[in-house]
Amino acid sequence: MKKVILFLVALCAWNVASAQEKWVDLFNGKNLKGWKVVNGDSNFKVENGTIVGTIKQVDALTYLATTKSFGDFILELDVWLPEGMNSGIQFRSEMKKEGKKEIVYGYQYELNGQQSGGIYDELRRGWLYNLNYNPQAKGALKSNEWNRIRIEAIGTNVRTYLNGISCVNMVDEMTPAGLIALQLYGANRSDQAGKQIKFKNIRILTENVRAYCTPATDVKAPQVSFLENKLSEREESEGWKLLFDGKTSNGWRGAKLKTFPQGGWSIQDGVLTIAKTDGRESANAGDIVTEQQYAEFELEVDFCLTEGANSGIKYYVNCDLNKGNGSAIGCEYQLLDDLRHPDAKLGVKGNRTLGSLYDLITADPAKPFYGIGTWNRARIVSKGNKIEHWLNGVKIVEYERNTQMWRALVAYSKYKNWPAFGEMEYGNILLQDHGDEARFKNIKIKNLRTK
Repeated sequence: MKKVILFLVALCAWNVASAQEKWVDLFNGKNLKGWKVVNGDSNFKVENGTIVGTIKQVDALTYLATTKSFGDFILELDVWLPEGMNSGIQFRSEMKKEGKKEIVYGYQYELNGQQSGGIYDELRRGWLYNLNYNPQAKGALKSNEWNRIRIEAIGTNVRTYLNGISCVNMVDEMTPAGLIALQLYGANRSDQAGKQIKFKNIRILTENVRAYCTPATDVKAPQVSFLENKLSEREESEGWKLLFDGKTSNGWRGAKLKTFPQGGWSIQDGVLTIAKTDGRESANAGDIVTEQQYAEFELEVDFCLTEGANSGIKYYVNCDLNKGNGSAIGCEYQLLDDLRHPDAKLGVKGNRTLGSLYDLITADPAKPFYGIGTWNRARIVSKGNKIEHWLNGVKIVEYERNTQMWRALVAYSKYKNWPAFGEMEYGNILLQDHGDEARFKNIKIKNLRTK
């Protein structure tokens, strides 16, 4: 009897909470009132209470966009996607004119195979949160079946769900409000023309959304922050610190100087840039290093390379080792335009390519590089002697220092003549001047052990 009473109390509480949720239907089940078709030639129509989008054989995106904008909200809808097809849900998105067409751009809930539920920034920054950050969410999409989608966009927090699975936990502040739009991706194969993608049960909650969002303790997806040179509340609670405040060179100095270099390095619009010169290593403005040294840490750096550029992120740097020409000595996460810079073909089996432990260990060739002129995220994890290189959420290098294998690698590298290379307990973090333009921002570190 006691269990029955408890069940009834819980049921009543649930009914009261549900009654307070003021959901609004974005689709009335009869027509497309409140929506408009944008861009391509594919079409949308209503059949049996469902929005049916039919793809034409054109390589162009077509959107069905709301005529209203939304800021903070919880959005739910059902989507039917044929196997092998690509679609998406735009939210907090905007439109602009390009010639005679209107273009939709902004956040997109991805509907495409293993990346379904991830966030792509359409016509802006590209991938923000691919599911390499959260591999357990891959495979949540069911082709040729109805899938339940939920998007929670509240303040700077964006969380997505697919069939009840937590996919994305992202912090970003670029667009606080915008349109919602259903995407039809233009057919790029003859067998895709005529395929249909279906949408129904589209509803939105815009009032008192914080009371009905998923509790933070129940969000399974790892948090990824894109705040510009700021820390999220979670990062602060976990002990992360900014190494670059976006405005000053505080905390940095020249690798061979007691102060920050007078020229070559510049700070503008929250970005730290090394200017292009003659392509020589540390021969102009010179490398910069952190004033503090680190033993064990998690380091994140957003970087953007220009065409043909060469640079690097070094760690366990000993600024006193190299008193002559060239860069300060330390382990290097290589930053390189692999297609255009000749260094990619030097070394041994690609161990000088992007993301590699320079001249020692080759990065996984399947690394997810977003491209030249685009922001990418490097992550270096050091716990004891075990080191990892990550790129855009994917681990691409893993090794252990201070072992017989390590010393054998060093003996066949350009570092063989430097005593005990890479075996320092502590060292500085370094950003390299290699005579090419490279940009950095969102530089932060979780200090696991300091000097």
